[in-house]
Amino acid sequence: MEFIDVSTWERAMHCQVFQSYAQPQYCVTWELDVTNFLARTKEKGYSFTFSFIYAVTKCANEIEAFRCRFVEGKPAIFEIVHTSFTYLNKETELFKVVRVPMQERMEDYVALARETEENQTAYFTGPMGNDVYQFSPFPWVAYTHISHTDSGNSENATPLFDWGRFYERDGRTVMPFSVQAHHSFVDGVHIGKLADRLQSYLDDFA
Repeated sequence: MEFIDVSTWERAMHCQVFQSYAQPQYCVTWELDVTNFLARTKEKGYSFTFSFIYAVTKCANEIEAFRCRFVEGKPAIFEIVHTSFTYLNKETELFKVVRVPMQERMEDYVALARETEENQTAYFTGPMGNDVYQFSPFPWVAYTHISHTDSGNSENATPLFDWGRFYERDGRTVMPFSVQAHHSFVDGVHIGKLADRLQSYLDDFA
């Protein structure tokens, strides 16, 4: 992690403006075509949840804006961002928050995520830190909009990713996908880049 030199940073004014907002996070939802990705992960015997978290993290890490955070009130950038996801206990219907470091290869990440989830008994293991993306699957509803709880911390710039229930349309499998991001760092153009990069990754995954 390194702090950003705001004296030379072109985005300094935009960051400062949104940093002062009471609610600077905003959320965008769109559809993803997961036809190919779902079929390929099934063939490999991978968990769709863990595979998809890996795919989103890989694509988001390639876009600088999604690696920016506030650290001690100052804008900073991380070289790599890891993962933190909710995982449901079907018996208690309570979720736990599981943190897993990002890996170079999907197969390694999927295996580590499964092992970590299975071995974690606590629902919460402490603060997640700044160097993660948060994931909160919502597979029960094919939603068209989603909102999130707000801690009141306007400097919480950790992106939050959600996805909903799959459904078939015109022979394709699609699902809603959402990104909540902090406007000090992430504009619509960055979400657009993520949307394009992620859809290409899902389409080309082999």
